[in-house]
Amino acid sequence: MGCGVTKSDHFHKHSGKAVTTIRAAVLIQRWYRQYVARTEMRRRYTWHIFQSIEYSGEQAQIKLYNFLGYLMDNFTPSSNERNLISHIFRENDVCRDAEWERYFCYKNIEVPEIYSGPHLFFPLTVEQAVGLVEAFRNKKQLHSRYVLQLLVETWKRLRMLPNINRISTCQSKEITICGDLHGQLEDLLLIFYKNGMPSLEKPYLFNGDFVDRGKDSIEILLILFSFLLVYPSDVYLNRGNHEDHIVNLRYGFTKEVLTKYKLHGKRILKLLQKIFSWLPLATVIDQKVLVLHGGISDTTDLGVLTRVDRHNYVSALRPPKKRYFSSTQTSIDSDVDLDVLGNNKYFQRRASFIYPKPLGTRESFQNRSLQDFSDRIKGKVEDELEIRKRKQSVFINRSTEKETTLTVSTESVNSDNAREEWKQILDLLWSDPMTQDGCMPNEVRGGGCYWGPDVTEDFLSKHNLQLIIRSHECKQEGYEFCHNRKILTLFSASNYYDVGSNRGAYVKLGPDLVPYMIQYQATSMTRELTVRQSVGRTERSALKVLREQLFAHKSDLICAFKKFDRDNTGLVSLNDWATAVESVMHLGLPWRMMRGQLVTCKTSDGTVDYHEWFNELAIKGPNTDHIDQSLLETLYRHRSTLETIFRIVDTDNSGFITIEDFRQTWKLLSVYLKMEITEEAISDLSVTIDSNQDGSIDIDEFMEAFRLTDKKSRLERGRSMFMGTATDLTKLEEDPNI
Repeated sequence: MGCGVTKSDHFHKHSGKAVTTIRAAVLIQRWYRQYVARTEMRRRYTWHIFQSIEYSGEQAQIKLYNFLGYLMDNFTPSSNERNLISHIFRENDVCRDAEWERYFCYKNIEVPEIYSGPHLFFPLTVEQAVGLVEAFRNKKQLHSRYVLQLLVETWKRLRMLPNINRISTCQSKEITICGDLHGQLEDLLLIFYKNGMPSLEKPYLFNGDFVDRGKDSIEILLILFSFLLVYPSDVYLNRGNHEDHIVNLRYGFTKEVLTKYKLHGKRILKLLQKIFSWLPLATVIDQKVLVLHGGISDTTDLGVLTRVDRHNYVSALRPPKKRYFSSTQTSIDSDVDLDVLGNNKYFQRRASFIYPKPLGTRESFQNRSLQDFSDRIKGKVEDELEIRKRKQSVFINRSTEKETTLTVSTESVNSDNAREEWKQILDLLWSDPMTQDGCMPNEVRGGGCYWGPDVTEDFLSKHNLQLIIRSHECKQEGYEFCHNRKILTLFSASNYYDVGSNRGAYVKLGPDLVPYMIQYQATSMTRELTVRQSVGRTERSALKVLREQLFAHKSDLICAFKKFDRDNTGLVSLNDWATAVESVMHLGLPWRMMRGQLVTCKTSDGTVDYHEWFNELAIKGPNTDHIDQSLLETLYRHRSTLETIFRIVDTDNSGFITIEDFRQTWKLLSVYLKMEITEEAISDLSVTIDSNQDGSIDIDEFMEAFRLTDKKSRLERGRSMFMGTATDLTKLEEDPNI
């Protein structure tokens, strides 16, 4: 018999190959699942880091403004501390519109012959508006004369508009809606390239947050305002929460204008304050779609918002002050009348930081929301009325000498109705949607609220609407639906956190009112990156910012490590390291998984040498050995808050402050942070910075000298705290795929 190959042998041979193939497929599938899971995890914690930084910065800014308002309301008008900050609260200065127009007059500003930028002639033509776009594309700058002229014409136009624009889509028209641009001119140029420039056939609605963070905010404003003037019935602008001079102090727009327009920057900024306060609050399309910047609350009422005097709310972060009117009907802000009243002994208040007027503990003040704190300083109604009466009598007595009678406005903006109006505007500009039902204060941002699907349903039903389009939040895809597709979030600034971090998007809305989304990324580099490269690049940027924050919390972290290191060995286990870091940072990040990116110093037994770890996070800056370390850590942790106070103290916008103002700035910060900072420590710091001994300090040089990382990220550095804003990511560490 032959010994040939049997069918059974063939079967086993093929089945063996099949099993091997299946095993290989399973392994590839498992590897791919793990790869996707790890990539998704990295993407999520990177996003979480950036968003936490962004929102904590906004919260810190609101807390700082509350604190400065607290000083304004509770310190003697003649005190040095109050004088440093009073100018930012003088929003309704003693001027009527005609007087403001004289102040903003541009006619005496000459344009030199060597100027090579665009020339504007009014009324503007479409050719000039398009020419402005091309000039800015080619990095040219518009002369300050034309800037002021364009802004004055815009101010006049905005004063004619209602609080809520109501527009319709014709059968042949679609309206294009854009979200946040945040000074990123490349995004606006790309939108115009893909979609066409505004015209009679192509109307646009821009939904606020035109400025801050990006480097070309003023150019974006000038482009949008020029098209508004050319096509007043086809270009619409809504106000965002960043169209606010107090917010601009922190997020870069104020500095941008003063840098680009050194001679007339202050006038330009003052005029922009007026313009921002006159921007419409919302737009309704075809009576069915509401477009607003932030959101709604359970008390939002379009009827109330239609009637408010929106221009009274120069900053939405603080209710407008009580106003008086002279016999000539000149508006006088109450910050001015407090200065008048300062000489009257009945109204004098204790001037020291050490003995402020008691309003409860500072701990309770620090943690209050904007609305709660504002309510807190209201005082008893009876006391308020009595003080009002006495103020009136003092004003009348003092004004008799000047033959001018001052009376309280019967439409006082300090009424309960005005307070409700203010809260409605605050909610409209600052709020965010949430997944669960209800409405609660937005503690993450510090202003506005979170509202749920039930609030959306009730609001839409009450106002006979079918969709709300809002912006205010960066989304990875540039847009996101929620609340059963009744809420559409739209964000038009691509690469917002860093290159590759997110797409931008705009929406086209036709007569059927079905949103058609168009996504893009403005930088060609991002279109060439793979998903892995894009995630890796953004992750590195986020980790750089996170390392800065970890170092800024050094003393708190060391205390947390020592709870696990009873024998003072300087070593903690990986689990204890992760637990300690989370207990201080409260970020909900997968610290154990991230240890490889955050800690490079390794020990043989897998423990973490935390002292060596902090050496890795060493500061690149001036020699700081002789500077008090607690002061240094305060500087790094609250860098943005300190810079904001510097900008406020620099009343002439020169970019320099005196040594004395430098001391006062640190005193303000020490009271705000409830900590002792000695005169000696402040002196050591000022000597380090004032290297040429000229008695003044360059704000930019000071802030750059104390930067922890080599490169600024797109977000501003030095947040004072982190707030968790997403699902706790530590739970994902247990995912078997990661």
